[in-house]
Amino acid sequence: MDPQPFTAAELFDAVGQGYEDAFGRPPAVDDAVRLLLERLPAHAKVLDIGSGTGRPVAEDLTAAGHDVLGIDVSATMVDIAHRQVPRAEFTHADVREWESEDRSWDAVCAFFPFLQMSRDEVAAVLAKIARWLKPDGVLALITVPMDVEDLEVPFLGHTVRLTSFATPDLLRRIEQAGLTVLDTRSTAFTPDREGQPTEEHLFVLAQPQAPAASLT
Repeated sequence: MDPQPFTAAELFDAVGQGYEDAFGRPPAVDDAVRLLLERLPAHAKVLDIGSGTGRPVAEDLTAAGHDVLGIDVSATMVDIAHRQVPRAEFTHADVREWESEDRSWDAVCAFFPFLQMSRDEVAAVLAKIARWLKPDGVLALITVPMDVEDLEVPFLGHTVRLTSFATPDLLRRIEQAGLTVLDTRSTAFTPDREGQPTEEHLFVLAQPQAPAASLT
């Protein structure tokens, strides 16, 4: 194990293709992509935060004719994604610092990128997503729900610091950020890697809250 916990960038630079080998296509991700494909307009603009190797999310969405921009804090992951999903666009960026125009995305995918952010950073990114989405756009979020903060855990042979929320707390943060929760689903998943425990995957679908009606 590492003498000091890895940052997200250090972790995924080190893990590279091994992440896809271990995690493949979790059922929660397949369900989320299927639900997105059912409701997205033709040629939708989709932002994939923490896009990883590009598979399966960017690959499936571009195959369905949508325009996908993936951003990832790991330069290694961005290089892999470019090779594996050439029809999508990928950028090496940290979503905590990256910006986009308001109301410019039909959908935002955020599959596991929040686990190595502080709780305040998660709240700030959720608020940005609420601004970035079109009024009828959707956020598809997947996380591992736990009431933990800055907990050191082993992950694919490395040590990382993990922060997450219990499910009710996460849903409250999503609502406070300006989003309305439309659906939640929970599944159990066991990675294809010895030593990685079975974990709960929580899928949340949300959309921007409608503006309050004027009294004048």
